[in-house]
Formats: sequence, structure tokens, C-alpha cells
Amino acid sequence: MLDSLLVPAVEKDSRWLMVVLHGLGDSLAGYRWMPEALDLPWLGYRLVNAPDHYFGGYSWYDISGVPGPGIERSRKQLTELFDHLASQGQPAHQTFLFGFSQGCLMTLEFALQYPHVLAGCVGISGYVHEPERLLGRLSPEARKQHFLVTHGSADPLIPLAPVRGQIESLKKAGLNIDWREFRKEHTIAGEEELLVIRDFLIARKTEFGRGR
Repeated sequence: MLDSLLVPAVEKDSRWLMVVLHGLGDSLAGYRWMPEALDLPWLGYRLVNAPDHYFGGYSWYDISGVPGPGIERSRKQLTELFDHLASQGQPAHQTFLFGFSQGCLMTLEFALQYPHVLAGCVGISGYVHEPERLLGRLSPEARKQHFLVTHGSADPLIPLAPVRGQIESLKKAGLNIDWREFRKEHTIAGEEELLVIRDFLIARKTEFGRGR
């Protein structure tokens, strides 16, 4: 099981949860700021470490060699985590998924193959691993998932244009992706971007509240 840390919601009876996946070389400790920054009392957080050690942090897959095997292994480990959460009474439809950089790739990779609809998925400053392959492996629920995906126009690590093209190919296949571009580098663009993320989470919570 992946190493993780639970930060409970301020509202003690709330069952809403967001699983948070960090980027290359980071760890779950790098997202301890998020609960205070988003300021959503109804939302708890499960901060997760990637499985591989990487220069003092962790990695979801091999960035310098062949990424596919590591991506698939990490996807299966995320499936184990989400299945474990479900067995503990945490419903998928009240569970969000957030990922930055490598974590963004894993968010798309996992959610589009997971057989249950999540509350919503947020991917920041990442990319898609082999979009055509991924489109051939969609779960029956994939087109019911809702994504917010953002990227920076000045990202020096993952250029914007190729990612924009990847996301367009996923949208043309009928996937529900809200794509946003920010004037930023490989980071989160402060309160400007947090506001968009916050609004997405609130909107998805409201939508599920109406439907259940």
C-alpha cells in the first residue's frame, strides 16, 4: 500500500476527501499547505507518497528511461489505495483526485481506467502518456469523469503546446475536460489558480449533492 497521510476535514462529519499526488522529487510533505490554502472546511485530504525514492523525494515512474512500466505499476497501486478507501466506507463519488506534474499524468492515467466515477479530478502542469493507448483502455465510466486540467504558458519543463494537443485529442474522444492556461512556469499560479481549483471542487460537490 502506498504511504499516505490523512488530514481530516474541519467539519468532522464530512465524508468528502481529496487524494493528492505530488510531482517528481517531492513528497506528501510538500502539500501540507493545501488544506489551509483551499480553505474548504468540508474537504479532507489524503496526501500520498509515490513509490520510488528520487533524490530525497519520490517518483511515480522513471523519468529518464522507459516510463510505461512504472506508470502501470503506480496506476495499480492507486487502484489498491482507492479500493482500500472504498472498503473503509469512503465512496468514490465523494473522493476527488489531485495531481501535479507526474501526479497530473497519474491522475489522468488512473481516473480514465478506474471503474467508478470520482467526485472530480484536478491535473496541474502535467502531460498524457501515449494518449492513443490510453484512449484504447478507457473504463466504461471514463466519459462520466470530470477533469480540470491546467498548464503554464511559460513552463520550461513541460512545454504547453504538446500538452494542449494531447488534451484536445482526449476532449475530441468525448472526455469531459475543462482546460485552463495560466501565465506561469512549472508551478501553481497562487490564488489565481487556487480560485479556479476551489470553484471546480465546490461545483462538483454541488452537482453530486443534487444527484444523490
